[in-house]
Amino acid sequence: MNMYQHINQNKRDTMIIIALFIAVVSAIGWFVGEYFYDGSGMTFLGGALIFSGISGFISYYNSDKIVLGISGAKEVKFEDGPDLHKLVENMSIASGIPKPRIYVIQDSSMNAFATGRDPNHSVICFTTGIIQRLEKRELEGVIAHEMSHIGNYDIRLMSIVSILVGTVMLLSDWFTRGAFFGGSRKRSSNSDSGGSIFFLIGMVLLILSPIIATLIKLAISRNREFLADATAVSITRHPKGLADALTKLGSDKEVLEAANGATAHLYIVSPVKNLGKAASNLFSTHPPIEERVNRLLQM
Repeated sequence: MNMYQHINQNKRDTMIIIALFIAVVSAIGWFVGEYFYDGSGMTFLGGALIFSGISGFISYYNSDKIVLGISGAKEVKFEDGPDLHKLVENMSIASGIPKPRIYVIQDSSMNAFATGRDPNHSVICFTTGIIQRLEKRELEGVIAHEMSHIGNYDIRLMSIVSILVGTVMLLSDWFTRGAFFGGSRKRSSNSDSGGSIFFLIGMVLLILSPIIATLIKLAISRNREFLADATAVSITRHPKGLADALTKLGSDKEVLEAANGATAHLYIVSPVKNLGKAASNLFSTHPPIEERVNRLLQM
């Protein structure tokens, strides 16, 4: 795909994921109400539809604020960081994208991410560690990578996925606890084979929904990192700068305390540390850094 096809696909994927989120939450709500609260499936379905619709709307328009709030990031004005602002402005001009707002997380680990719903409402967030410890060429590569996520509309998709995946996991846990400890199973229709099949399907959906949501998040994030790396090089014309930055970020052992499971896939490198290599490759939100560096050095 070319860049424009990728952007259009991201826009379609965003709408599809919001629709799937509403469908999954509604199905879980109906199932819990029908089988654990004396046939109140339609009541729970209506509540789930309202809740998921509001969540989708809030996620679309406020995902950046939610992510920045979770991360404890603070906005940096020009007078507080002129050098950083000038670097971002230079990459903004080179990429043809409006200059994003700049936020900083007070943390000595090295990382960065972009968020927002479109290039006109975008943010790049840095840790103080990455600003202080990378050289200019390397930091330009990181900024260009994040500008690529902005221009490709990855920020909208990945930010919304952060909020919706977290919501699905929270609701699934809440419904599971309610089903096993607070509800009374419906007696009238569970005795026949049809009711038993629906009950089994519902329990599988209830238990697996957070796992499925997480796998969707992993797939979405990994597929976009390679493209953002390549697009960054087309902006800077200097693949070694981003390659050296990724090498340094990959060797950084400090834990970014502001990151969590819902936001880890937003960062330029995974903030999750201390996993074994096999486990890291399986559960990481990012492709292996060695593979990303090798691709950059071959360009």
